[in-house]
Amino acid sequence: MKKTLLAIALVFSATTLFAQQTTYPVNGSFDTRPGMFAFTNATIVVNSSQTLPNATLLVKGQFIQAVGSGLSVPKGYVIIDLKGKFIYPSLIDAFSSYGLPETTVQPRGSRQSVFISTKKGAYGWNEAIRPETYVKNIFSADSKKADELRKAGFGSVNVISRDGIARGISAAVTLNESTDNNLFLKDQTAANYSFNKGTSANDYPTSLMGSIALLRQTYYDSQWYGRQKDEYNISLEEFAKQQTIPQFFEADGWANILRADKIGKEFGKQYIIKSNGEEYQRINEVKATGASLIIPLTFPKAYDVEDPAEARNITLAQMKAWEMAPANAAALEKAGIRFALTAFGLEHSRDFWTNIRLAIENGLTEKQALQSVTEIPAAILGISDKVGSLEKGKIANFLISSDNLFKNGNIIFENWVQGKRFIVNKIDVADLRGIYNLNIDGINPLTLKITGASGGSVAAIERTGIDSVKTTAAFTRNGDWVSISFNLKKSPEGNIRLSGYLTTSSPLLIKGEAAMPDGLSGKFSATYKEAAKETPKKEEPKTSLAMGPLIYPFGAFGNAAIPKQENVLIKNATVWTNEKEGILENADVWLENGKIKAVGKNLAAGNARIIDATGKHVTAGIIDEHSHIAGSGGINEGAQSVSAEVRIADIINSEDVNIYRQLAGGVTTSHILHGSANPIGGQSQLIKLRWGKAPEELKFAGADGFIKFALGENVKQSNFGSGARFPVTRMGVEQTFADEFTRAKEYEKTTAVKGNNVRRDLELDAIVEILKNKRFITCHSYVQSEINMLIHVADSLGFKINTFTHILEGYKVADKMKAHGIAGSTFSDWWAYKNEVAEAIPYNGKIMHNVGITTAFNSDDAEMARHLNQEAGKAVLYGNVPEEDAWKFVTLNPAKMLHIADKVGSLKAGKDADVVIWSADPLSIYAKAEKTFVDGVPYWDIDKDAQLIKSQQTEKARLIQKMLDSKTSGSSTQRPLGNAPRLYNCETLEDYSAELNESEHVH
Repeated sequence: MKKTLLAIALVFSATTLFAQQTTYPVNGSFDTRPGMFAFTNATIVVNSSQTLPNATLLVKGQFIQAVGSGLSVPKGYVIIDLKGKFIYPSLIDAFSSYGLPETTVQPRGSRQSVFISTKKGAYGWNEAIRPETYVKNIFSADSKKADELRKAGFGSVNVISRDGIARGISAAVTLNESTDNNLFLKDQTAANYSFNKGTSANDYPTSLMGSIALLRQTYYDSQWYGRQKDEYNISLEEFAKQQTIPQFFEADGWANILRADKIGKEFGKQYIIKSNGEEYQRINEVKATGASLIIPLTFPKAYDVEDPAEARNITLAQMKAWEMAPANAAALEKAGIRFALTAFGLEHSRDFWTNIRLAIENGLTEKQALQSVTEIPAAILGISDKVGSLEKGKIANFLISSDNLFKNGNIIFENWVQGKRFIVNKIDVADLRGIYNLNIDGINPLTLKITGASGGSVAAIERTGIDSVKTTAAFTRNGDWVSISFNLKKSPEGNIRLSGYLTTSSPLLIKGEAAMPDGLSGKFSATYKEAAKETPKKEEPKTSLAMGPLIYPFGAFGNAAIPKQENVLIKNATVWTNEKEGILENADVWLENGKIKAVGKNLAAGNARIIDATGKHVTAGIIDEHSHIAGSGGINEGAQSVSAEVRIADIINSEDVNIYRQLAGGVTTSHILHGSANPIGGQSQLIKLRWGKAPEELKFAGADGFIKFALGENVKQSNFGSGARFPVTRMGVEQTFADEFTRAKEYEKTTAVKGNNVRRDLELDAIVEILKNKRFITCHSYVQSEINMLIHVADSLGFKINTFTHILEGYKVADKMKAHGIAGSTFSDWWAYKNEVAEAIPYNGKIMHNVGITTAFNSDDAEMARHLNQEAGKAVLYGNVPEEDAWKFVTLNPAKMLHIADKVGSLKAGKDADVVIWSADPLSIYAKAEKTFVDGVPYWDIDKDAQLIKSQQTEKARLIQKMLDSKTSGSSTQRPLGNAPRLYNCETLEDYSAELNESEHVH
């Protein structure tokens, strides 16, 4: 009877889905009768908070008519008895590219530059801004992909076009098989954004900071557009319309979550953010955004570390991410962060259940897991009135399963979508559990024991006698088909693999093919002998899987606890004050509450920690005026001749190991500059090297704003071909400056007039700040003629140059620099590495210093910054600069250039406690920084570093063993490939979006 009812149900659900009115003609007779079904005696999970035992679900057409215990079944309903079975709401994926054509980014190669959109029509200037894209206009159901998703339990998905920075409007659809018109749950779920320009042919943006600037500018353009009537722009029109609906942002990595949220806060938006599952690394910062998240279940595979040489390629961060990523969802739940789960990014949809169960093993509760695949995605998509739970009036999207949905061994039998039945696994499969006589060609008789849930899900092989064997077997079944794989251990090396099917049910008989380890094949049969006696498992308290500590930053030299500020009294040192007191012998330095409390002899400091620095030297921390560490997604935005709108502040990378390495060289403050790809580059950011802190916490509070200008070969790009970006000559470089400042002056005048509807221009805002002495220029420079040119342009247009950096021909123009109050930050002895530095001399710093210019040595190089103390020593070698003055080249003088000498650069009461203890004279090549304090926090300690290295070696050894165990247990692995961070310098060029797209297709 049960089979008959199921067959009737299949006929009705397949032929009479639901009654509807339609404009589509029918070639034949109309049949608009709704399917009416009563699913009885099931455990019905209405939602994550309500489960009904022995309940009934009534479905008519595509809607739920009723759900509850003790319901009477109305006349005309087909009754389906689901005793012992479970009913759950079908899953919802809030982030999918289902039903959209796949588009690939064309390799850029050598071609002419593209400055404005090539898209025909009244659209915006940049193709990466495409809010006019509506998924509803390009969606088409994909039966194959829909089938894969339904088998994983999904009944509906939110479809997103993943092409561009402003991506347009997504839509929620069901995974039913019907005309596209009948699949839409909501045609406009959210406006979508990212930092990836996708398939845009425009050169701009090439960097992460450029993507951020373009999106910010688009928000401002949209506001201006709504106030004007002179121009029609489809892109801005659509962008403005979309601001009242939910806002989704795809932001891979926790740092990009923070960047996206910062944009959202600027424009009054609370994004719902699709992440990549790394939030556990900075859970507090992520929580502070207040954002709801959509997180993937794409956990890294274990690395194959059997070859020790290859294993050395893996970083500690990669190893720890493998171990800790499965606990991400649990960390979010514990922190109270609202999140949905997505199958997006999985190699196979079937991996969804494996990974969600792994997340549960690592602390995610089943209640939260169910919410995150039903109620939460429904809520954030605005479709809770239709799907996400099993209630009267909602669409009949539900699953029939053998057991608790999250239990290992559970089988999803059916997935009903809009009242239509889709079979995932046969519901009436035979119960195979029991003990069998197993006969395999060429093998002595064996015993097969099948146990587990749902009619058999676990198998074991046993043989008694002299050659006794007992082993577990890999066992899978699909209906009446079974696959068994096992190793007898005493057989030739390798597994015996059986593939067969149930041929008779009384007695149970399984027959099929056997594949032997030596490559030969044969037959096998398994005949039912008796019922298996399963030993009841002792319930043990659940504990989360053991794993190593979370460290900050998440990688080499990270600490389980970020170092704390200390009150310290450094005694009996040689103290280089950089003040009028000069160098003090046998003196003390007192650090309290992040400041220098006192400098002198025989100081007493109460309960402060005493450090005996006898025979050692104490100095202010080194300040690097020109650095490119701690940045993400590119250091140059070189697609336009002026990129003053981009900000290094937006891309600070607190995880860069060079922060730690440079602390080990006594550096405490770094000026992070835009590169030198264009005449007017981006806004720079001054940071303190607070190792372990989040990006915003690295920023030097209250510091003046700076901006990077550049001269020379780098900016004119004449070797880029005939289609290169302007300028391509030195005359063009000069004209770029003249044009930009002329435009900025006009812009400033126009915006000052009350009532003018002036489009806010982030690029010109930065230039106006220069004119108002609110932002200051650091200019990359080498050649005398060009330095003279920019001084002349500055004089004629009324702006000032703060610093010429590099300036290896500074000795030729030192008098003019002195007259204009321009500082010089140079290299100690770099020369002959390119044509325009052919006349560099190692006495450059000495000459500028003697003329009275504030002179500094900078690094422009992650490695050189580690030994800027030695670079300062070269000033003594080349020209006999006094040692105290030479030391100021890397401490007080750059502080003066950066307008922070009131806070850092010397040892004086009231200044920041940025202090270094050296083992010897700091100008010596033998000197080591033993301790480096930033704001009184010992971020570098040479003794603790040795302990940290040892403990992290132990941690890596533990993780390697854990990966070896994982491989032995059958888990899939990946080859150990290194993940070396990108090292930037002035000339580094890259395309951020192109690099993102190398590893994935854009949908």
